[in-house]
Amino acid sequence: MSRTSPDGHSTIARQTGYRTLIRLAIPVILANIAVPLLGLADTAVIGHTGDAAALGAIALGALVFSFVYWGFGFLRMGTTGFIARATGAGDHEEARAALTRALLLGLGIGMLLILLRGLISPLAMLLLGGSEDTRALLHEYIQLRIWGAPATLAMFALLGTLIGLGRTRHLLLLQVFLNGLNILLDVYFVLVLDLGVAGVALGTVIAEWSALLFGVWLLWPLVRPAPGTPWPWSLLRQRWRATLRTNSDIMWRTLFLLAGFGWFARQGAALGDDVLAANHVLLQFIAFSAFFLDGYAFVVESQVGQAVGARDQQRFRNVIVRSSHLAVGTALLLALLVLLLGHWGVHALTSLDSVRDVAINQLPWVALYVAVSCAAFQLDGIFIGTSESRPMRNSTLIALLLFIGTSIALTTWGNTGLWLAFLLFVIFRGLTLGACLPGLYRRHFGLRNVG
Repeated sequence: MSRTSPDGHSTIARQTGYRTLIRLAIPVILANIAVPLLGLADTAVIGHTGDAAALGAIALGALVFSFVYWGFGFLRMGTTGFIARATGAGDHEEARAALTRALLLGLGIGMLLILLRGLISPLAMLLLGGSEDTRALLHEYIQLRIWGAPATLAMFALLGTLIGLGRTRHLLLLQVFLNGLNILLDVYFVLVLDLGVAGVALGTVIAEWSALLFGVWLLWPLVRPAPGTPWPWSLLRQRWRATLRTNSDIMWRTLFLLAGFGWFARQGAALGDDVLAANHVLLQFIAFSAFFLDGYAFVVESQVGQAVGARDQQRFRNVIVRSSHLAVGTALLLALLVLLLGHWGVHALTSLDSVRDVAINQLPWVALYVAVSCAAFQLDGIFIGTSESRPMRNSTLIALLLFIGTSIALTTWGNTGLWLAFLLFVIFRGLTLGACLPGLYRRHFGLRNVG
């Protein structure tokens, strides 16, 4: 249970002020921003030492692993909810068991991916294409980098645990360690040893396993049982079904979300190469805004999960209201930046006038998307933190179907119609998941409303 002060009020509930939420969110934002720096480093070292085929192989290889690992993002999100609730309830044995289950699941899936490496590489080349030289280098990259899969997926469990515990500074430290070591190894293997694409893959694998060991060390007090305390094997077994059910729902939710972005790209491609390229440029603004909005969503995950575990209604409400104020303010500021500086960003990302013209025309829709998307981020955080995965799955499916139907109905409006449908997609996500929020509150607190 949560600690209480002499006057009977929860001391944990007092730690949900605006300043505290910002302090917790900043390391997450910085950690998110650190991730794409690795891709830039990979591109830079190969771009200055290799040829176009090598650069293409790195780009396609990064795409393959991003897609594969994103599909297993439930290892991070599902773990956060279980850890946060156990921590709020003061159940350290269940928190330890939840982390162990997630680690075993991540390592197991990673080993399965290694066994399937003979299928992953041909399938990737079939779907992505490329020249013969690029395909050969892509095969080499995949066959080497796949050996880091168990470490990466197990580290998802560690990241989820750190978020669930609210240890966002350690989250940043782990991400900086991973990406910093990877960049150093890239430079050494490629620029010094001249290993090319193989050097990039090898550096990533070493960095992934090193980061896993570092993460286990950071969480060792939670991983190991207390002296004289037997390992809670019963807890490790009891909640496997709940763990698998929650992770399955989140996986489907992720696939539906991917399908939505895939449909957006497909419809844009049908409107011509300029539209496809312009929309890709504009999605970079949305991805950039996600770095900031995810920061608040991650904080919500840990804080509402701990509030539910502690049965602390006031903390639950405070976190939702105050973090939402911060998220809305940040989203509006980001939207304003898109409107004021977006045309400069478009010019920085592409030199093609035809693509620039298409992209700049759609900037108001992008700004509006960024402004309203914070609702979906915040609600995702609430439902992930409370391990309420089924409403997430169902609401995303409904939003996807509505998005597809709307985009078809608005085809006569061209790319403007597509962006309007895409805007409605994120609104549908927020509305359908928001409609499930009162039910979540009743299930955990037995009351009728959140306000």
